[in-house]
Amino acid sequence: MVGKHHAPPPNPPPEAAIERNISDPMLADIIVAIHLLIVVFIVGGVPVVYLGFALRWTWVRRWTWRVVHLGAILFVASESLLGIACPLTVWEDALRGGHQPDGFIERWIHPVMFYQAPTWVFTTAYLAFAAVVLGTWIAVPPIRDRSRSV
Repeated sequence: MVGKHHAPPPNPPPEAAIERNISDPMLADIIVAIHLLIVVFIVGGVPVVYLGFALRWTWVRRWTWRVVHLGAILFVASESLLGIACPLTVWEDALRGGHQPDGFIERWIHPVMFYQAPTWVFTTAYLAFAAVVLGTWIAVPPIRDRSRSV
């Protein structure tokens, strides 16, 4: 076969280029679980700050932790005010093909996290909770993290 040039094999379609070891429904379940952890972090963060303050846990006043907590609820409230769907919800829906949840994890978590109500109810709730988190900054002010010298 000297002198003959072989054309390279055609490129495989993009979906074939990535070998999937995890199914789309399983990825959707993982996203729901991550979403639940974020909700628990945001909602549970406020009582943890007050409990930690009462029990003298210094980490609950750390600046970095408190900024991440405040940023998380402000992100959620901003999305709602601007009419932007949560990226995790959009991603989960896309992985499920726009179908209702029917896997084990989301069957249990969806009723806890997703309610049927007008959008303004959620926006009001997110803004009210953001105000509670801001009030927590006043009641239990964060302390800036000290620079660690090496």
